[in-house]
Amino acid sequence: MAAVGSCVSGTGSTGSVAAAAAASKNVTSFQRKGPRAGGTDSGGSRLGSIAGTRPSVRNGQLLVSTGLPALDQLLGGGLAVGTVLLIEEDKYNVYSPLLFKYFLAEGIVSGHTLLVASAKENPADILQELPAPLLDESCRKDFDEDVGDHKAPDANVKMKIAWRYQLLPKMEAGPVSSSRFGHYYDVSKKIPQELLKASKWHGFFLPEKVPSTINIEPCSLTHGYIELLQFIQKIIYEEGFDGSNPQKKQKNILRIGIQSLGSPLWGDDVCCTEHCDSSHSLTKFLYILRGLLRASLSACIITMPTHLIQNKAITARITNLSDTVVHLESFFGSERETNPLYKDYHGLIHIRQIPRLNNLICDVSDVKDLAFKLKRKLFTIERLHLPPDLSDTVSRSSKQDLAESARLLGPGCGMMAGGKKHLDF
Repeated sequence: MAAVGSCVSGTGSTGSVAAAAAASKNVTSFQRKGPRAGGTDSGGSRLGSIAGTRPSVRNGQLLVSTGLPALDQLLGGGLAVGTVLLIEEDKYNVYSPLLFKYFLAEGIVSGHTLLVASAKENPADILQELPAPLLDESCRKDFDEDVGDHKAPDANVKMKIAWRYQLLPKMEAGPVSSSRFGHYYDVSKKIPQELLKASKWHGFFLPEKVPSTINIEPCSLTHGYIELLQFIQKIIYEEGFDGSNPQKKQKNILRIGIQSLGSPLWGDDVCCTEHCDSSHSLTKFLYILRGLLRASLSACIITMPTHLIQNKAITARITNLSDTVVHLESFFGSERETNPLYKDYHGLIHIRQIPRLNNLICDVSDVKDLAFKLKRKLFTIERLHLPPDLSDTVSRSSKQDLAESARLLGPGCGMMAGGKKHLDF
């Protein structure tokens, strides 16, 4: 096709047109028009040719990986460029930092530019704690070692679980060698220093940006939010991530990670009192941030302690101002931690919101009951399967309750009102 274009554009004579027609005689109308794998044709300047990205098969939106292929699958293929992913932190903030680090580690492996903002930890220290990528042969070997004990033959699986679960679509659990979009990471190892030195990143540490004494005007953004917005805008415009000033060199993606936004460390009292003075400061920040992202080649992930926000109306506004919302519910410190029904999992994951991009409706996953587990090397998202009632996991007290209910019910229907509500059909 490149030869055809050069012949037609070179001269306007009839002979050149005939030569072009002869050269394209063997080209069918069903030939794929997208960019080639090497990116050497004219499609190399398109957005789909950016490393670490791919267009969505549903709406054509450019996607980047979150660093967790199972989460990409739940979000419709990945995180759309120009959108905000909000991670609602678990109660003790144990597992949400993992998703934050997965997102940053995927950016380093893909060659993207990072912008890390935090009011708690220095961005340089956060990058040192990123997990190590599992690449090629080591990926398959380490993954098999971590989950090999949990796998069973197909015949045994069919006997252990209910038959209706066998017909449900399976989630992606292991590495797929044919797919280069998204990688797997070993949480027991740190990212190699060679990758960190070769990466390009910008850090925003709030204690170094905000002076000790500041004057904050009422009903306005806090000083920390203003400094962060100005810093993000500066990086976007100076390095050519915006649409009005395109990048002169090869196009790239800016990955923005903001840790524990809205906490008191950011100078916001939204988590302290129900009727705070700067209740609109956080929502204004998200509104302006979305405006910056929409017109730029960037994607943002934000972790936020929404369980500490006293005013639920503010939580609803934050959800509406975010494109994708994922909530982590940890079993740590709750009754489910000691419940034998949930012994194989560490918490539940809830997909609160998925954006509507170039569609009238959003891409809703067919999987509703999801649980996560932190294994020795991997953080996995699985379908929640509870053990059957006939297994040994049922407590002895529940069996005694069933026996007592059966005795109280008696043989007649008139005794039913006096027994407990345990009916076994």
